[in-house]
Amino acid sequence: MTAVREALPENRYGRSADQRADRKLKIIGSVLGVAFLGMIGWIGYDYIAGQGIRAEVIKFKVVSDERVEVHLEVRKDTDAKGYCTLRSQHEDGSDVARKDFRFDEQTDRIDRVLSMRTTSRATSVELLGCTEDGGAAH
Repeated sequence: MTAVREALPENRYGRSADQRADRKLKIIGSVLGVAFLGMIGWIGYDYIAGQGIRAEVIKFKVVSDERVEVHLEVRKDTDAKGYCTLRSQHEDGSDVARKDFRFDEQTDRIDRVLSMRTTSRATSVELLGCTEDGGAAH
């Protein structure tokens, strides 16, 4: 007679090694996912809350070959003082103007049309950044 060997009944002796490994991987993946989302949230909050002066070029208008007008909107803390740097370029990419504009008003929003003198006809205006007095550039 030949002996027929039967397989052990499933789940009779606990989980298999593969099932334990799968469970560990799911737990590790969940923990890493939650940690990653927490890190992204913290970076986003730090970026938004850490900006003392924020600005945006709304539009610009080339008035002549030597002048461009820029509509700049600045949002800041009421007590914040600082400046924003604007650059204007020619169509070949060379700089034709660069100027710092100070903002010391005791308000949280400033909407202003600024004038920049250029060395030749401008085709673009770019906000390079804003710096709070005693703080870092944003």
